Amino acid sequence: MRTLDGKRVIVTGANGTFGRLLCARLELAGARVVGLDLRADTVGATPVIACDLTDGGAVPGAVAQAVDTLGGLDLLINNAGVGGPAPAELPPGDAARRQLEVNLIAAWHTTAAAVPALERSRGRIVFVSSRMALLPLPLAAAYGVSKRALVAYADALRLEVGSHIGVSVVYPSMVASPIHDASAEAGLSLQGVSRYEPAEGVVAAILGAATARKAPRDVATTGRGRVELFLARHLPSLAAAIVRRTITARLAAGDLDQAPLAAGMRRRAGR
Repeated sequence: MRTLDGKRVIVTGANGTFGRLLCARLELAGARVVGLDLRADTVGATPVIACDLTDGGAVPGAVAQAVDTLGGLDLLINNAGVGGPAPAELPPGDAARRQLEVNLIAAWHTTAAAVPALERSRGRIVFVSSRMALLPLPLAAAYGVSKRALVAYADALRLEVGSHIGVSVVYPSMVASPIHDASAEAGLSLQGVSRYEPAEGVVAAILGAATARKAPRDVATTGRGRVELFLARHLPSLAAAIVRRTITARLAAGDLDQAPLAAGMRRRAGR
């Protein structure tokens, strides 16, 4: 799959930041695209089918409709995702459950429904995870857990279908998008902890994984990202020490003083 021209593609979360860019880039490359999202819409020339991807009863029908519209399927991009604060020391609430449902279970439902069509075409699946899957941050446990679980799912899937379907995982860092709004409103901005990267670079990495001669297993979106993934995988103690030092500095600077969810960390830090 060295070219996207004429390829048949499903993009989940098509109405979101990455989704809209993906649809535009895919169209430009000559692909035929159908989106899946909570709300029906049109992104450029791409029709978006309305479907709650966490609803296991609704997903097979929506995927079948998309495959029928396209006349088959060559590429599934599991892009749909949500974020938000969720301290690991507190019980999981509705927001945490929502992140697990959207970031993991929705991708599982969609992938399972798409596998037969992808097997017939010897196609590809690209999962959009996060660097937090391997390099977790405090106060965002649900997001990190859900994205790490997504990677584990991709690894298991690769063992089952890898002889016929390429499976790749892409690890973006922080991109300016509404996914960070809930954390910022809770006084838990990632400013000073993670660095923004351009959304266009993430999209380029996703499409690069889709068109590589052989499906890459793990794809970082920047040079810094490659270093961070290496540290997280091979030197996890060092990676954790770097995160702890950064968070300690933020606490000392008072950056989390207005965040009620960080009360436990402030208390343990003597603030």
